[in-house]
Amino acid sequence: MFFLKCFEKLVKERICSSLPSTLDPLQFAYRPNRFTEDAIAHILHTILSHLDKTKGNVSGYVRLLFIDYSSAFNTITPPILDTKLRALGQNDALCKWILDFLSDRPQVVKVGNHTSSSLTLNTGAPQGCVLSPLLYSLYTHDCTATFDSNTIVKFADDTAVIGLITNNDERAYLEEARLLTQWCQENNLHLNVSKTKEMLVDFGRKQTFYYTASQMKAYKSLEAYNYFVCGWVNDLAVDSLDPCQGPHILMLRTTGRDS
Repeated sequence: MFFLKCFEKLVKERICSSLPSTLDPLQFAYRPNRFTEDAIAHILHTILSHLDKTKGNVSGYVRLLFIDYSSAFNTITPPILDTKLRALGQNDALCKWILDFLSDRPQVVKVGNHTSSSLTLNTGAPQGCVLSPLLYSLYTHDCTATFDSNTIVKFADDTAVIGLITNNDERAYLEEARLLTQWCQENNLHLNVSKTKEMLVDFGRKQTFYYTASQMKAYKSLEAYNYFVCGWVNDLAVDSLDPCQGPHILMLRTTGRDS
């Protein structure tokens, strides 16, 4: 086991050494000098920048879709990963080794002196594997926003879709959600509907945070996924941010507590 861990680290270093530095800049997990606070700060900066630009006669607000996947690491499909690694310029021998490493893996469950029959797995990455986090981030590196008014921010398997809405035109945001659903289906990722939430942010003077689930319109193109539960995500940890960042952050804090 020790030898395997050491070998995995060598493989990981080999993969990382040949990846472009600009790969998936909005994936904040498994990257050096990047933390959850960086992802939160980026989301807040994107929101506040848009709201500051849409003052006056131009109306604007932000819709955020916080997506969670079910057992994301266990749904990695080796052939799809192999195709993506080759597209990223990884050499043939390395791609074949990773494909073999993830395919036909025997697994048993042992409780005391009892051992279950063996089950062969052909999807997912092993838990506790040194390579698993890196392979997952490469597996999802092409999950990016299509429209300029949208941003997709990721921290491991937690994903936030940020829609910057101007003059009540939500078409790009709705289409982004549809394309993301299509991408999930094509890549064998399953959405955890119960943990997927939507949040609306609007700092207009005449508007307050009164949105309810009944006021949300479900997407006809996404009938299979009842995403939209309107509410505030309590684990954003905005209290840890610098209070000097302005009154907008204070409003986020206050609203989060009052909801």
